[in-house]
Amino acid sequence: MGAATWDTRTTPGSTPAGKEAAHAVPGEDIAEEFGTCPRAGLTEAEARRRLARFGPNVIATKERAGKLALFVHQLASPVVYLLAAAGALSLYFGDWQEAAAIIAVLAINTGLGFFTELRALRSIEGLRALGTRSARVRRDGRTQVLPAEDLVPGDIVLIEGGDAVPADIRLVEASNLRADESTLTGESVPADKSPKPVAPDARLAERASMLFRGTLVVNGSGTGVAVATGAGTELGAVARLVEQAEPDRSPLERRLARLSGQMVWVILALALVLAGIGVATGKDLRLMTEAAIALAVAAIPEGLPIVATLALARGMWRMARKNALIERLSAVETLGATTVILTDKTGTLTENRMTVRWLLLPSGDVDLTDPGSAAAGTGRLLQVAVLCNDATLGVDPGRDSGDPMEQALLRAGLSVGLDRIALARERPLVRKHAFDAVRRMMATVHASGPGHLTVVKGAPEAVLAASRHIDGGTGAVPLDDDARCMWRRRIEELASRGLRVIACAEKTTDDAGADPFEGLTFLGLVGLEDPARKDVPDALAACRKAGIRVIMVTGDHAVTALSIAHAVGLARPGERVVEGGVGGVVPDCLEEVAVFARVSPGEKLALVRAYQDRGEIVAMTGDGVNDAPALKQADIGVAMGLRGTDVAREAAAMVLLDDAFPTIVGAVHEGRVIFDNIRRFAAYLLACNLSEVLVVGLAILSALPLPILPLQILYLNVVTDVFPAFALAMCEGRHDILARPPRAPGEPILGRPQWVRITLHAAVLAVATFGGLVVAELWFALDRASVVTVTFLTLAFAQLWQVFNMRASGSGPLRNEVTRNPWIWAALLLCTVLLVGPAYMPAVGNVLGLVTPDSTMWAIILSASFAPLLLVQLGAMVMAARGPAGRA
Repeated sequence: MGAATWDTRTTPGSTPAGKEAAHAVPGEDIAEEFGTCPRAGLTEAEARRRLARFGPNVIATKERAGKLALFVHQLASPVVYLLAAAGALSLYFGDWQEAAAIIAVLAINTGLGFFTELRALRSIEGLRALGTRSARVRRDGRTQVLPAEDLVPGDIVLIEGGDAVPADIRLVEASNLRADESTLTGESVPADKSPKPVAPDARLAERASMLFRGTLVVNGSGTGVAVATGAGTELGAVARLVEQAEPDRSPLERRLARLSGQMVWVILALALVLAGIGVATGKDLRLMTEAAIALAVAAIPEGLPIVATLALARGMWRMARKNALIERLSAVETLGATTVILTDKTGTLTENRMTVRWLLLPSGDVDLTDPGSAAAGTGRLLQVAVLCNDATLGVDPGRDSGDPMEQALLRAGLSVGLDRIALARERPLVRKHAFDAVRRMMATVHASGPGHLTVVKGAPEAVLAASRHIDGGTGAVPLDDDARCMWRRRIEELASRGLRVIACAEKTTDDAGADPFEGLTFLGLVGLEDPARKDVPDALAACRKAGIRVIMVTGDHAVTALSIAHAVGLARPGERVVEGGVGGVVPDCLEEVAVFARVSPGEKLALVRAYQDRGEIVAMTGDGVNDAPALKQADIGVAMGLRGTDVAREAAAMVLLDDAFPTIVGAVHEGRVIFDNIRRFAAYLLACNLSEVLVVGLAILSALPLPILPLQILYLNVVTDVFPAFALAMCEGRHDILARPPRAPGEPILGRPQWVRITLHAAVLAVATFGGLVVAELWFALDRASVVTVTFLTLAFAQLWQVFNMRASGSGPLRNEVTRNPWIWAALLLCTVLLVGPAYMPAVGNVLGLVTPDSTMWAIILSASFAPLLLVQLGAMVMAARGPAGRA
């Protein structure tokens, strides 16, 4: 490659040609390939030239849609078009009050939509913020501290423990270097780093010769060449995936949009037919136009989006009390429709806390979770684990520091009475040999009487190879080939159970400077695990009962993932485990896979899309940068609140404040309750609106005057209908709601049974209202204003009593979820005041076209408005009584 590489990329933000294979290039050649010198670094002039060529070391953000564009988007609705047309016609005919009312309704709906959808998408900004700190580099032969955004490919970067990695760096020197890459690769254990090249096709988590932007150096130090900056880094690749992940509208949004579109076409057809019939029978064109406007206004449930928004907001509040913070309103209902949950492992299904599970000693095995299983020799093995340790334990777990594995070893020592501080006083530290990625061992030398005690821990194969003896209980005995083979089998046995295995050894010498990794006495093995959360099996069983598939998607190894899957009851007989490269097998094996292991960010995104392509409603959990694209793409992205990164939380629709999987199950329960309530109040609103359409239509067909005015219909739909509908949205769900399977992804809010019920209820309401109109017009010969008042109040009160017809089938007529809901009674009281008040307030009554009703009018209103309630309840009681007999 050489210097010629730098003349082929001239676009700011591009990636150097040597970046893709940098991990496989020998360390001594990498600086030459990037045109730099490890001892002197770049010159300032060359750095400026490259900064202009490759751009600053920042991750570019996608331009957000402006508020104006979002506002205009709210107007792109068939319902808005229809209402706007009705308002325009009202203006044309000089009906100013009617036009003003329609415009007010449009403003309310548009405002609600605008403010509920104005959710700032900060995912890319969160990515950009990662690693935007200072960086130490060599330029012009001296070390400088520069803003990280000024780094360029070819800079020589110096890294130490505690640093956030500012760019993708190819190491040329490293000393005991380890990096926490969990947020990028999903690996829960810090990765050892070395300048040695790795295979060209090595996966991201296996590129030990590289440091990646946005990760954290745990310990050690190193020097490397910046091979990629800004958008060219692996973190930048994740940012591009987040941009590409365009979440579809939620199921609720799709259903409401479909329902609205269908209603508009039905309304237009009905209005044109009835208006045409009126004109054909000799009625005035303007009168028929006014009737068509009344029909359009009557049929549109203006209160539906308002109540849906309020119901979803209440669901957010209820979920927040259960540690589920909802970022997007529609996500509340989406949870109830979830059919597949793709969950990560660490911290969600497990406790995210390494624990020593087993000690394998020459004298026998010890289960440390069983207090009565102590065995001889435990103290010596754990003494080595405690002394050869860089971690510290605080007063409480939140103040522990150091490697999680070493913290677990200290806690295991405390469980048998070994305190590190006390041990350090008895055996003072003389020398420490930090963990070396080549030897894969760590050693400390301690003063012990007249000599020195050397204690070693590390990779079991390495410690076993460095040992010459084994602890025989009464003394050290030679470690022969048969014993080595037996211990190798035991190492494999622990690893197959998903445990992380380390070995411990020791020796006593006179010389503190002797090689610590020769002539060791092998003491045994330590098996560590991240235990499964105790509440997860019950939560998984609840998901299975609810018809929801739960699939583990993790960056960890397959063996570890499968072990946890079996421990929590996630994997069932016949289900497979797929490790890495899932993009090639997604189309064929989704139904058979319980665990996807060693999954990359792009593969997680592909998995979510694959399940969505099959019609599934997908919930995806995650906490790291690598999870952000999939979280954004999923129907409901669920981020971890305790350990999750800002990027993950901002890409998700829901944040778990306690990181607990059972919280998701509780949220699914609440989501199903919300959908049932939305279906309930949608049926209520549409029955009321359809009854208004039928009343107007019957008047046109029977040659009677228009019985209810468009302004009165708007008053009913926006003011009085909203409160009972919202009260219905406050109903509590059934206790067995999770015992039924999830709804089919394509199931509409209102199916055939709901539409039959809506039509029947609307017909009864319309007949009763029209009956009151006929009695007032023909029997009592009331004047025009009085007839309109009777029709308006009859229909209004009949709609109020309609709430009692929304009880679930099988519940009693007097004691059910509706009558037990205090919000229902409060709504009825408020609406009664809002209906009666204008009739007794001339100023308001004149605007609405109402007069003060007398006793005769009230008699008609009350008798006609209660008739639908009595008829529907009687019919429900008859059907309930016939049901068991019919089944018998």
